[in-house]
Amino acid sequence: MSQQHEPAINAPWPVLALIGSILIANAFQQWAGQNALILHYGFSPADLEHGRLAPVVLALFLHAGWAHALANCAFALAFGSPVSRRMGEDPRGASGFFVFYLACGVLANLAYAWIHPGDVNVVVGASGAVSALMGAASRLMGGGPALAPLNSRPVVGMALAWGLVNVIFATWLGRLAPGTGGAPIAWEVHLAGFAVGLLLFSPVLGLLGRRDFDHGMGN
Repeated sequence: MSQQHEPAINAPWPVLALIGSILIANAFQQWAGQNALILHYGFSPADLEHGRLAPVVLALFLHAGWAHALANCAFALAFGSPVSRRMGEDPRGASGFFVFYLACGVLANLAYAWIHPGDVNVVVGASGAVSALMGAASRLMGGGPALAPLNSRPVVGMALAWGLVNVIFATWLGRLAPGTGGAPIAWEVHLAGFAVGLLLFSPVLGLLGRRDFDHGMGN
């Protein structure tokens, strides 16, 4: 009698591909020179004033070190998996997942620029995009097939918990977080990403034709 074994990591392939891209990009960053790449391709609000648009995207693939990259991988695995399953693992769903991830990350960076216009401080990391996956995943925690309303307990609870964590990040305690090297954490990117993911998840599912169970719940 043959036995079937569950895979060690039972995650959708788009999430594993996303994690792989983060790890490969960080390995290349370490090989090519971490600080040099951050200096040239990290995002700062001042870039927008000088017409440099590429860093707002490229910064999503740069990290302050392995601890930073691995932390984002862990969050992507935990919160990206339910989001990817809801979108679907077929080409349409996977494409929607990747576009959603990148778009939310870019919007989170732009929100940081809006809060800190002209700032020369550099922001790197996938944290804004990963926070968006967290916001989207909170709408899947209602215990049923429909998306949880924005004012539901799981959504509000997740938002408050993530907000509290980022209040800590906003203080001197945030400098003690692994992988920061003592640098301040761009907590504004985290909160903006969470809000964007929370609000855009339902419309994106609608565009993908995957919001079948969201009737009467509101966006």
